[in-house]
Amino acid sequence: MKDLLKSYLKNFNNKKIAVIGAGVSNTPLIDALLDAGIDTTVCDKRSLTELGDTAESFKKRGAKLRLGDDYLSDLSEDIIFRTPGLMPTNPALIEAVKQGAALTSEIEAFFEICPCKTIAVTGSDGKTTTTSIIAELLKNEGKTVHIGGNIGTPLLCKTGDMQTDDIAVIELSSFQLITMQKSPDTAVVTNLSPNHLDVHSDMKEYIESKRNIFKYQKQNGRAVFNLDNDITKEYAINAPAGEKLFFSRFEEVKNGVYLENGTIYEAKNGEKVKIMQSEEIILPGVHNIENYLAAFAAVSGIVSHKTMRETAKSFHGVPHRIELVRKFRGVSYYNDSIASSPSRAIAGLRALSTP
Repeated sequence: MKDLLKSYLKNFNNKKIAVIGAGVSNTPLIDALLDAGIDTTVCDKRSLTELGDTAESFKKRGAKLRLGDDYLSDLSEDIIFRTPGLMPTNPALIEAVKQGAALTSEIEAFFEICPCKTIAVTGSDGKTTTTSIIAELLKNEGKTVHIGGNIGTPLLCKTGDMQTDDIAVIELSSFQLITMQKSPDTAVVTNLSPNHLDVHSDMKEYIESKRNIFKYQKQNGRAVFNLDNDITKEYAINAPAGEKLFFSRFEEVKNGVYLENGTIYEAKNGEKVKIMQSEEIILPGVHNIENYLAAFAAVSGIVSHKTMRETAKSFHGVPHRIELVRKFRGVSYYNDSIASSPSRAIAGLRALSTP
């Protein structure tokens, strides 16, 4: 599969490319463009001094640099790769598109050429943990898994290491989804509540951007929705996926995974099978029960119930999410720095059974 990226980059021969943002998600892309000898301009609001050796390395390899306060000026390139944090509604990007530029991103390019099945997760809360649980479930079932996206690892330049039987598990933020026109094979929406409204123009834009995770699915796609959340429940009505699964802590579902009197069941056409007791999940908090319900639904038919149980009993989660740092003089100190919204902070506090 090593020729996938090379073939994709051939489309850029004789074109000028601008990559906005020289951070973690775009650096491998910039490297690949320069290695292919493509006319590349690196745009970043940091100065040459702030970028340091990174900028010097790009410059030595032929990149043009547009840095500092004017990094978005003169966007006359043919193709613009935006960083997720820069919204397509930025006036400079709007003007560039009006002048004929094609606007895309590293994650959109990945979905264009990914050679294997994809499972993607979005939501206001729980998406990183749910993504990590799905990856852990698949690994424990013996699958080769590539995990990345908003979780911190760019995947475009890793496509050469992927085989058709592998599975890519991707966390997607609203900032990544807002311009996407291709959906994963399996889409998971954990929940939706007001979030990032300091960046999105309004709640409607936020909701519509999240919708793109399943909007472009085909009839052979799978979409997983939270039945306990009004917005995600509404999503399911018009979702094009051939298979729609639900998860719930409060209601019995006909197709999907749900909690009933402390027992987690999987249902297919109304026929239910016990998976495990929710108290066996090692991660604390009811929100993590929800994360497991979503993950179990996403991998239904791929991962056995035995693997589901064993994973839930042993997986300690990801750093910065109710992570026990130490116990000192009878006080337990937790790192929950990922709780960057009120609902996340409340869920973390509720997960702890003691004062």
